[in-house]
Amino acid sequence: MTKIILQNDVIVELFLFRVSTGKLLMTEILITGGNRRRAGVRRIKRPGIRIDMTPMADLGFLLITFFVMTTELNRPSVVNLAMPKDGSPMPLGNSNALTILLDQDGKAYYYQGNWKEALARNEIVKTNLSVTNGFGKVIREKQQWLDGHNKKEGRNGLMLIIKANRETSYQNVIKSLDEAMINLVAKYTVLSAGPEESEWMKAQNR
Repeated sequence: MTKIILQNDVIVELFLFRVSTGKLLMTEILITGGNRRRAGVRRIKRPGIRIDMTPMADLGFLLITFFVMTTELNRPSVVNLAMPKDGSPMPLGNSNALTILLDQDGKAYYYQGNWKEALARNEIVKTNLSVTNGFGKVIREKQQWLDGHNKKEGRNGLMLIIKANRETSYQNVIKSLDEAMINLVAKYTVLSAGPEESEWMKAQNR
């Protein structure tokens, strides 16, 4: 029996026998694993796994750049609101005044001119804060009316009065201010709803 040891520690055993002709013939080949270490046998050293971290570092810098840019672009917007000075109230013509009452749950009402006169004439109209068919449309119609009837100031004579009560959400107040800026209203103010106006809105919710 002759044993041949390969480089990968696989042992090949050849069983040979001689016949009368004097030639050697191969009868069987047995291959066994090389789990057993033998003296003088050198094992092949396999290289370890190496992970290239260069693409991961590039990805990290790209993510940092992305978040820095989005943080700069998503800064909260600030609305500059000029509050009136303390002193005697300024006279305001009824034809230039447009008041919106902001109630709870996004409800809104508007009237033109004086509150008592509008209440007596039942001219307090329910609306919403939509740009196309809500209060934005009311503002544009009022501006067109002033262009034809107020020769001195035109639409710039419009005084938009935004009134809110305790149940009004801050978001609805911001929406009303947005309507003023979208429609280029030159003069507008934010006030608290009067006692009579607050009671009237409560009665509408019953």
